[in-house]
Amino acid sequence: MKKLQEDQLAVWRTFLNTHSTVIRLIEKDLLDQDQVPLIWYDVLVALYQTPSKKMRMSELADKVVLTPSGITRLVERLEKEGYVRRERTEEDRRGSYAVLTREGKRAFLKAWPIYEQGILSYFIRHLEEDELRIIQKGLARIHTESTSLAKT
Repeated sequence: MKKLQEDQLAVWRTFLNTHSTVIRLIEKDLLDQDQVPLIWYDVLVALYQTPSKKMRMSELADKVVLTPSGITRLVERLEKEGYVRRERTEEDRRGSYAVLTREGKRAFLKAWPIYEQGILSYFIRHLEEDELRIIQKGLARIHTESTSLAKT
C-alpha cells in the first residue's frame, strides 16, 4: 500500500483550509448584506441552473452535499420563505421535487453579485492564469474519478 507523503498531505490540508476560509468569508459577506445564507444560495443556484427549475429532493441533496434529512429540513425553511415549493412526482408518489419560485429566483439573482465578488476577491485574484488552468484541470479529474467511484 502506498503511503501518503508529507508534501501531499500539505496540499490536502491547504486545499481544505483554503476552501473553509473562502466559504466562511463569502458567507459573512452575504449575511452582512442581508442576503440568503450560503447553503440556501447553493440550493437556489442548483435549481436555477436546471432547465425545468426543479430537482428531485435526492438529486438536490447530492448536488449540495447534504443528507436526505438535511435537504428536507433546508427545503422546508426555503419553502416557508417562499423561495421554493415542493411538488409530488408523477411517477413515484413518495418522491418529491423542489421547485424554484419567482421569489427564489429573485433571492438568487440578488445574492449572486456578492457571491461573485467573493470568488474574485478571496480566490481568483491570488492565482495566475496558468495556475487557474492547472487547478481546474486537476480538480475536474479528481471530481470525475471520485464521482464514478462513489456510484459503485
